[in-house]
Amino acid sequence: MSISDNQPHEGQTQLRLRQLEADIEAAQHGHSAADFLAAIVESSDDAIVSKSLSGVITTWNKGAERLFGYTADEAIGNPITIVIPPDRLNEEPAILARIQAGERVDHFETIRRRKDGSLIDISLTISPIRDGTGKIIGASKIARDISERKRAAERQELLLREMHHRVKNLFAITGSIITLAARTAKTTADLAAGMKDRLMALSRAHEMTLPSLNGETATGAPETTLFQLLSNILAPYERDGANRWQLIGDDIDISGTKITNFALLFHEFATNAAKYGALSIEEGKLEIAATMKGEILEIVWLESSGSPQAALEPRSIGFGSRLEQIISQSLGVDIARDWMPNGLSIRLFVPRGAIGD
Repeated sequence: MSISDNQPHEGQTQLRLRQLEADIEAAQHGHSAADFLAAIVESSDDAIVSKSLSGVITTWNKGAERLFGYTADEAIGNPITIVIPPDRLNEEPAILARIQAGERVDHFETIRRRKDGSLIDISLTISPIRDGTGKIIGASKIARDISERKRAAERQELLLREMHHRVKNLFAITGSIITLAARTAKTTADLAAGMKDRLMALSRAHEMTLPSLNGETATGAPETTLFQLLSNILAPYERDGANRWQLIGDDIDISGTKITNFALLFHEFATNAAKYGALSIEEGKLEIAATMKGEILEIVWLESSGSPQAALEPRSIGFGSRLEQIISQSLGVDIARDWMPNGLSIRLFVPRGAIGD
């Protein structure tokens, strides 16, 4: 047999080998794709769970283990209600009814319970699972942790409310300053100069209550003292170079990380005094005394010759009161008020740890 007689036979063999390799590669690709899909589900940061139409868990990925705290062995075979708080149990029948009707539930925000009992905000996407004939046999759930997003939304809402509160207060304080300045100014030039100085002082005091963009205190100083802080906040309420307020006692350092909270707290006191109390009338006086007693700093904020009506009738709880509660709780400060016929006394009991680092 010649060499040329062997060539057609070898060509057919090579063709068959290539076809066989192609078939093997295709089969391997199909197997790898399934494995790859399973790996995606297993390694997903989201919780991916399947359940029967009776609500029994059938699969449970690593994301579900991380999110809810149950291992797959603990979860599979148990009802999905193990992660539903008692006050949310009515959600499950409604979800199953929609799934049995062939509906898909998109981005359903709710609350679920971890193994340790803690609650978590999640977003659920739920889809029907069908068999080969198209019959619905269960449901798949993808749960995503949205706790941080919810906290961010709450912080934004609090910030917007605080901005609204501040703007209203600034207008009220400005009106009070104008009224007081007009009583003592002899000329329009005196009124303009006095108002400019007071408004600039008010601006500086306001800046102390705002954190900078990099999270440090707005003053840029690593620390200040209690009396320096109070002097900046109360500067807008000076009259003809004489203070309507007096600081006595122990002047202590306040660390930079605590300045903003204390500035907000005293700014709220000063705002209320300027709107309703001693700083709202010309003859009003404010005395602030600080005394260090062991590990506790006692601060007494005493307003006198204020409006009797404002002194006798505590204001309703508004955003300012809520802000004060939040700050005092974060600092661990106890605050006690005593309304008197001619003024107001506020006592603060401040732990040493709340003042400095």
